[in-house]
Amino acid sequence: MNNVHDFAIEYAGKTFKIQTGKFAEQAHGSCTVQYGETVVLATAVTGAEAKEGVDYFPLMVDYEEKLYAAGKIKGSRWIKREGRATDQAILTARVIDRSIRPLFKETERKDVQVMVTVLAYDEENDPDVPALIAASTALGISQIPWGGPVAAVRVGQINGEWVLNGSMEAREKSSFDLYLAGTADEVVMIEFEGQQVSESVAAEAIKFGHKHLKKVIELIEQVQKEVGVAKVDESQSPEAEAERQMIRNKIEGHVLHKIKSVFSKDKNEYKQNVQNLQTEINEMLKADNEINKEARAKGLAMLDEYLAEAARKMVLENNQRIDGRQIDEIRPLSAEVAILPRVHGSGLFQRGQTQVLSVVTLGGPGAEQYLDGMEEEGKKRFMHHYNFPGFSVGEVRPSRGPGRREIGHGALAEKALVPVLPDKETFPYTIRVVSEVLSSNGSSSQASICGSALSLMDAGVPIKAPVAGIAMGLVTDPQNKKNYKILTDIQGIEDHAFDMDFKVAGTAEGLTAIQLDIKLGGISLEVCEQALIKGKEARLKILEVMKQAIAQPRPELSPYAPRIITLHIDPDKIRDIIGPGGKIIHEITEQCDVEIDIEQDGTVFITSVNQEGSAKAVKWIEDLTREIGVGEEFEGTVTQIVKGQNNGEEIGAIVELMPGHDGMVHISNIAWERIDKVSDVLNIGDKVKVKVMEVDKERGRIGLSRKELLPKPEGWQDRPPRRPFSGPRRDGGFSGNRPPRGGGPFHKKY
Repeated sequence: MNNVHDFAIEYAGKTFKIQTGKFAEQAHGSCTVQYGETVVLATAVTGAEAKEGVDYFPLMVDYEEKLYAAGKIKGSRWIKREGRATDQAILTARVIDRSIRPLFKETERKDVQVMVTVLAYDEENDPDVPALIAASTALGISQIPWGGPVAAVRVGQINGEWVLNGSMEAREKSSFDLYLAGTADEVVMIEFEGQQVSESVAAEAIKFGHKHLKKVIELIEQVQKEVGVAKVDESQSPEAEAERQMIRNKIEGHVLHKIKSVFSKDKNEYKQNVQNLQTEINEMLKADNEINKEARAKGLAMLDEYLAEAARKMVLENNQRIDGRQIDEIRPLSAEVAILPRVHGSGLFQRGQTQVLSVVTLGGPGAEQYLDGMEEEGKKRFMHHYNFPGFSVGEVRPSRGPGRREIGHGALAEKALVPVLPDKETFPYTIRVVSEVLSSNGSSSQASICGSALSLMDAGVPIKAPVAGIAMGLVTDPQNKKNYKILTDIQGIEDHAFDMDFKVAGTAEGLTAIQLDIKLGGISLEVCEQALIKGKEARLKILEVMKQAIAQPRPELSPYAPRIITLHIDPDKIRDIIGPGGKIIHEITEQCDVEIDIEQDGTVFITSVNQEGSAKAVKWIEDLTREIGVGEEFEGTVTQIVKGQNNGEEIGAIVELMPGHDGMVHISNIAWERIDKVSDVLNIGDKVKVKVMEVDKERGRIGLSRKELLPKPEGWQDRPPRRPFSGPRRDGGFSGNRPPRGGGPFHKKY
């Protein structure tokens, strides 16, 4: 342990500690980061040799939530160890990946794996900020070539005051939540969700956060200086560079004059043009004796470089894009609703060749998703799911469930829509929206936001305002980063080869979500601010098109959607609805064809597509929970003849007034005239009208009278009240009123 080194600073009012040399000594870079009592371990490892035959950088980022970190054991009865990563873990891994990937060389072909493991979680300090900083530190002190460090910070605002790295409680009170990653000079990654926040406030938050994360950058640089190892030089050998230049010289003359003819507004035509040109290059190189198979593959790959260079030059020099649009021009838009029958709501949104169908399904509170992760637990009532099948881009691809990209895009749209949803008290439904990408040529995640907003309004969900999203791009002069152009509504090659994908979503009033990914080392605060302004201009245009399809939520739900009736009962009455072993609530749900959900505060939700069944269930529950008062009259059913314990004489009848409520008619209250047996007048199953005479709430007993609802016999005279019973006399008799036979109207057997 002689190699253990500790580094610490005060960060947003709390101690922030980096420790190296204690854990994972065989990793190429490792450290722990502690913030409050949240601790994460990060490791970085690289492969020994470059991977052959790949045209991408093979980076793997994993983020592992350990339940022991939060003192939890998995809720499943059969599986107790951690399994598939939760959506929250996948989203955090994506945040780390998107923050560190731009700072690697595009030509890097060695495997690199960064793994972050949460070792302790204090339920106050979110692990995602320490996780990115730990990953940055592990890479920084390793031999892996990397252009970092980067650091992260979380920014919020409560009552106009900035909050840095706020607790979970503070984040709930904040009007927005900004997760920002950056280098000392530039912004690298943004995740933002807000309650219709203005662009100016968002820009100020980015500036504020970037200013404060520089303190952590300095700490990481100190760690690198003291414990880091020399980076491995991965620059190309002179021989490899000479070969590359030789190949480039051979194809350049054939390619340059044809590049512009490849570009097209239609994605399929563009792909076909590229394929045709690749075929020409391949045949030309085959005929060259100096070019082997491996060199020919490198030459074909260079075509993408020429296309990107040409597209970049068109924008910077002519303000023109490959499909002929101006830099701030949006592709043709269309919006429709009520596309599908039977479903609860549907919307179709199309921008250029990107087309998304979104479908809403409404359910009762019982359909909520249960969360059981390291950080999250409880229920979730709104879910947005995003699907991206191979046919949407004209590819053959197996369908094996959502990947990280699908989960990330689904979460982004969900984040954008949550701020406009009605609260549970107003609209108690569970809401699921599924966005099916039917065709994609860039920015499908933002199209899913638009389609989902349309479908929610079509379903009659009373959202506060429609939400639209747009993806902004950036083209930068490689020789001068101050020479740049911001693009509105990026597509195809602009998304793949240019410098930025800045997704901005919101209403006409303000922002609800931002997500920034970059391809180069970082962007300035000025670019962020301009992208937000131009994004708003585009968003307002899109909202106008959406408004033409549907201006506001429909006043009524689909006839196929369930209806929810909400009741409020005394919490002490909940057990009356549930019954012993759940008997009563099961009986109600089965006989009435409804779903029933009961909150601890006594709120009861009755969900059904059967209106008659809902009405029956409502009355049933109201009857079970109502307070019966003296003087009320009922028509009930005789369910039991009560006999005395001593002599077996019939002393009364039990009458069910309503489900869950019954009372006893004493034999003396059945008729005005004297009767000898209850069964002379009443039998089990008889319908009888009765009046409530007494209610004993403590014992839960009700005294009834039948005779009070019958006319008195002719000449009937009420007797004066008898003296109260005072006990036995010395001679063995009784003074005062004798106790009624069988114990009176509240017989102990009842």
